[in-house]
Amino acid sequence: MQAWAIANQKGGVGKTTTTLCLARGLASAGHRVLLIDLDPHASLTRAFGVPAMPPPAGTHDLFGSDGPSLSTLARSTDVDGLKLVAAQPALATLERRGATQPGLGLALGRALHFVQSTYDYALLDCPPTLGLLMVNALAAADRLVVPTQTDPLALHGLADMLRTAEMVERSRRRPMPRYVLPTLFDRRTRTGVQSLDLLHDRYEDRVWPGAVPMDTRLRDAHGLTSAEMPTGRGADAYRRALKWLLAQDGSAQQQAA
Repeated sequence: MQAWAIANQKGGVGKTTTTLCLARGLASAGHRVLLIDLDPHASLTRAFGVPAMPPPAGTHDLFGSDGPSLSTLARSTDVDGLKLVAAQPALATLERRGATQPGLGLALGRALHFVQSTYDYALLDCPPTLGLLMVNALAAADRLVVPTQTDPLALHGLADMLRTAEMVERSRRRPMPRYVLPTLFDRRTRTGVQSLDLLHDRYEDRVWPGAVPMDTRLRDAHGLTSAEMPTGRGADAYRRALKWLLAQDGSAQQQAA
């Protein structure tokens, strides 16, 4: 099983949409996919229609002293091959616990270890803040995918995210390949075009050569979580991005050798 952390320390960059589209593409190719919502705002969980009240069983339960397993927490979705572990608002309380409870930073990695043979991919939808939940995801991930909006402020957030990933990589002492997906691209604006060019100049082969365009159809979460395949320019772009990400496996192995 491969674990992919979908993360950015800046909000509003299409992180949850990216997680959904990549997971959907993997599942449609016949892979067994586990989605794990680590964001207390639970946007991914709400997209699948999981009610907020009463709070569902989910990722917060993994951080208890003797909590349930991922296998127990995973719930089926309308998409074949795709299961979801829901988020709860109580995830926001973990930061305080992390200061006094050793080992919480590795809780997710331990939980993933026990479902290695059950799934082909686990996609970890991270909160847009650096803290215990994001550190858990980065410590457990086999790769990091960073969606980033094509504007100057988003590029600053990307630089922060990549610095964080480098620090975690040094701490865990094993490689974590990092890839950037340009999102919310508007080719009609000079700022968008210049930001995309700067992304490629600065990060070169770590950036997907394409860009996900602005597409209002991607805002309709039902189209991404239902049995029907999503359509439109945005969905097509994510299919190409996934193909590129999967093709990076060989190059990442060569870099680590």
